[in-house]
Amino acid sequence: MPVHGRFSPKGLWTRYRASGADLPFGDPLSAHGVAMEGYFWRFTQPDTGRVVIALCGVNRADDVSEAGTHWATLGLAAHPGGFLRTAAHPVAAADPDRLGASAGEVFRGDDERVWMDLGDDARLDVRLSDLRPWPRRLFGASSVFHSVPALNQYWHSWLLGGRAEGYAILGDEKWDLTGAQVYGEKNWGKGGFPESWWWGQAQGFAEPQACVAFAGGQVYSGPIRTEVTAVVVALPDGRVVRLGNPVTSPVRAQVTDESWVLRGRNARWSVEITGSSPIGAAHVLPVPLPAERRNVAGSIEHLGGFMSVTVRDRGRLVWSGESSSAALEHGGLDRARAELDRRGAAADATDSPPAT
Repeated sequence: MPVHGRFSPKGLWTRYRASGADLPFGDPLSAHGVAMEGYFWRFTQPDTGRVVIALCGVNRADDVSEAGTHWATLGLAAHPGGFLRTAAHPVAAADPDRLGASAGEVFRGDDERVWMDLGDDARLDVRLSDLRPWPRRLFGASSVFHSVPALNQYWHSWLLGGRAEGYAILGDEKWDLTGAQVYGEKNWGKGGFPESWWWGQAQGFAEPQACVAFAGGQVYSGPIRTEVTAVVVALPDGRVVRLGNPVTSPVRAQVTDESWVLRGRNARWSVEITGSSPIGAAHVLPVPLPAERRNVAGSIEHLGGFMSVTVRDRGRLVWSGESSSAALEHGGLDRARAELDRRGAAADATDSPPAT
C-alpha cells in the first residue's frame, strides 16, 4: 500500500518544519509557517556613530480577517536622536522558499534590499552587497535547538557583515547610509516571544570584518523548560565562533536593564562579552501578540551602547575589541511597560492593525 498524505515522507517533513524545527544542514531562512517569523536588519555607520534598525514580524492570528490570517509588526528606529516609528499592518507574508518578508505596500525585505514606508517622515531604502553570510554548518546560530520541534523561540544570525547603499528618512532628517555595515537575523516561534530574554549585537569595531551577536532567554517545548544563551563571534580573520550548547559550550549571562555580562567556553574557545548603556538612552520596542493582532511594548533596547569582547583559543588571546555602537536588549512585557510608566509616556509601542 503506498504511503501518502500526512504520513508520507513529504507530509512528515512538512509537519516537522511547521513546528519550527530544521534538520541538520537545513535552511532556517525560509518561512516555517509558525505563529511568528521575525526579520531584523541593523545598519552601523562607525564614522558618524549612526545606527538604524528595521524589523518586520510576520504574525499569524487566530481569526481570519478580510485581509487574511497574517499581519505584520513593523519598526524603524535610529540612534542618536531616539527616532522610533512602529506600526501593526493588516497584511503580511513570509517567503516560503527563501529569506524574505513583506507587509502590503509598506515593507519589503530580503537579502538584497530593505524598503520601508511608514509615512513621509519614516522611510528606509537600502540595498545590500558584499555579504558575509552564516557559514554552512550542521546547524544555525541556535545550534542543536534548531532540530527540536515546537520550541517557543528559535534564533539565527544569517548575515554577519555586508555593505549598505541607500538612505533613511527619520523625522526631519535624511541620513545617507551608504557604506554602513550590515547585520541580519531571523527569529521565529510558535507563540511570539518568551517571558524574558536578552540580546545584543555589535559592529563598528576597529576591524570592520568583526561582528558579534548573542541571544538568550527561556526556551521551552511542552513540559521541557530551560534557559539558554547563544553567542556568535565573526572574527576579523574570517572564522566564526559559536557557543551556547548547554552541555558542551555553556554560556552564563548576567543581565540588567543597563548591563550585560556573558561568559562562555568549550574545549577550545572562550568568549567574554561585557556591555553597558544608561536606561534613559534606550528605545522601548514593540513585540507582537500574534493571536490578538496587536503589538505591545516588549523590549528595552539600546542602539548605541558600549560593548567589549575578548576571544581566546585554548587560553591564547585571539582577538579583543570595543564598540560604542552596540545594540543591547533586555526583554519582557512587564519590564518594558514599567519603563514606559517610569517615563510617563503618553504614547507607547502598543498598536493594532487598522480595520480593513
